[in-house]
Amino acid sequence: MKQLAATVALTCGLSLVNTAADFSIVEKSGETITVSYKSKPVVHLMTKNDLSSKETAHDTYKVYLHVNDPTSPSRTITKGAGDKFTHHRGIYIGWSKTRIAGKSYDTWHMKGFVRQVFNKMTHFKSGPDRASFTAHIKWVNGDEILLSEERTFTIHKPANNGAFLIDKQSKITAAKADTELNGDPEHAGCQFRASAQVVKNKSAKYIFPDGPMDQKSVIAARNLPWAAMTFKAHGNDYHVQHMTHSSVAKPVRYSAYRDYGRFGAFPVTKIKKGESATFKFRFYISPGAFPDSIVADCEKRHTEFN
Repeated sequence: MKQLAATVALTCGLSLVNTAADFSIVEKSGETITVSYKSKPVVHLMTKNDLSSKETAHDTYKVYLHVNDPTSPSRTITKGAGDKFTHHRGIYIGWSKTRIAGKSYDTWHMKGFVRQVFNKMTHFKSGPDRASFTAHIKWVNGDEILLSEERTFTIHKPANNGAFLIDKQSKITAAKADTELNGDPEHAGCQFRASAQVVKNKSAKYIFPDGPMDQKSVIAARNLPWAAMTFKAHGNDYHVQHMTHSSVAKPVRYSAYRDYGRFGAFPVTKIKKGESATFKFRFYISPGAFPDSIVADCEKRHTEFN
């Protein structure tokens, strides 16, 4: 894709506008990075890090991506801080057993003084078909840097019904010492958490390449290429496909059976000090429940991703 130059204007944050494209990327310093299409917000990355109180420290301990409602962009279809399992937030990544130099750190629940701290945004680009940016994030334990991450998002042009693709790439570098990213499918990896409304309506249902699977079968499965979930929020149906790129270290296990709407992929990886591992995932976000062609549609999208 031909990349177009961006015009930079400083306002209350950093506004990045490509006047030749329908996409825009706007950073509200210390708060959010928002990608909009035709002036309607599509996603926003939550970048705030506020240690001024116990409450604000809790609410801002993780960098995550909120997904806006394709049918009504003023609201989200993902969950933020609070509610059932407060550490589940939008599209997020972490490992409950992050083992570094003989110690284990919980970068999933963010226990103790563990945080993901946004540093800066770079590599922002926008064009007629997509927009992308990279967020530089430090994974810390108090004042100590454990890992550094370059988290790149690419947002693709929405279809007429509002459906769109999100590419998420996390390049994680072992900053402190040799590192093992581990845990279990329930408490590690890159996952999507639907709106807190799904806790009450228990509407989340899942499908896989061979069709529906029960919880025991999902737990036993290895290297599923994708999983998809449908759920209800704001009185509407939505469905989301989570895809794992073939380059992600094997084995990969999916957690995709909770009726409250949290699902995603869990790889285990070892990284030598100073070296990096890259994790590539794609999300398809669409209004509407699963169509009859859901499996074939998901297979086609995953093939195109790889």
